[in-house]
Amino acid sequence: MEATMLSPDRVCDHEPLSHAAADYAVVRRAIAFLSEHWRAQPEIDAVAAAAGVSASDLHRLFRRWAGITPKAFLQALTLDHARRLLRDSASVLDTTFEVGLSGPGRLHDLFVTHEAMSPGEWKSGGSGLTMAYGFHPSPFGTALVMTTQRGLAGLAFADPGEEQATLADMKARWPMANIVEDRARTASLARRIFDSRLWRADRPLRVVLIGTDFEVRVWETLLRIPMGRAVTYSGIAAKIGATKAARAVGAAVGKNPVSFVVPCHRVLGKSGDVTGYYWGLTRKRAMLGWEAAKVTS
Repeated sequence: MEATMLSPDRVCDHEPLSHAAADYAVVRRAIAFLSEHWRAQPEIDAVAAAAGVSASDLHRLFRRWAGITPKAFLQALTLDHARRLLRDSASVLDTTFEVGLSGPGRLHDLFVTHEAMSPGEWKSGGSGLTMAYGFHPSPFGTALVMTTQRGLAGLAFADPGEEQATLADMKARWPMANIVEDRARTASLARRIFDSRLWRADRPLRVVLIGTDFEVRVWETLLRIPMGRAVTYSGIAAKIGATKAARAVGAAVGKNPVSFVVPCHRVLGKSGDVTGYYWGLTRKRAMLGWEAAKVTS
């Protein structure tokens, strides 16, 4: 970990993560309303009323949370915007993105380095593996961060009151692993993941992928999608040489254990529909809108 980071017990007090976590409950209500009514292009007063705040408070909150206005976020939810994200999606996966030189989206990206555990380690259900976990605030609600000595191995999300269900879901992926709570250990990782000021090419975030060979190939392909772009399930299938396996690709995307960092939220339906996110479509839309702000800022 970086020696210059704040101590783990101060992670919740550090901007912008603390504001983002507090804001997400309101943002979530606003996004849910916008997702249902975007065709009508609702005025901010209607969105604010649905979110339970004043129009001026909602405007300030969105600016603080994502750096864009509610109107700009609404535009990011439209089908036209989704189709723009998919533009040239095939060439996106064919391009080798060099660190810092791959276009405006990648300049803001997480700069991830990764490795895959051996098939034997996966088949053992994590036997002999020790994983530390902790719940932390994030711009997209409560995040469950899981790590091994080799790097980040799990990232999931929980709505209020669902923390234990989320933990049980993730534990079931590695039933033989020794999984222990160690929030102090995972706090610095949470900051690395969600505070974009810490996304640095010279200090990449190390990720460990634990899955079948096919799943790992899909997840590695996801890592090639730059922020501010998207691909389709069929596009991923074609890239890994399994053109008729779009459904299997969708299943692998859904099983991605390192959400957000391995950006399964950047996979859309052929027509640009926002579909199929394990941790909820509202959260997927939130991620896409938040990233759109990072790319244009």
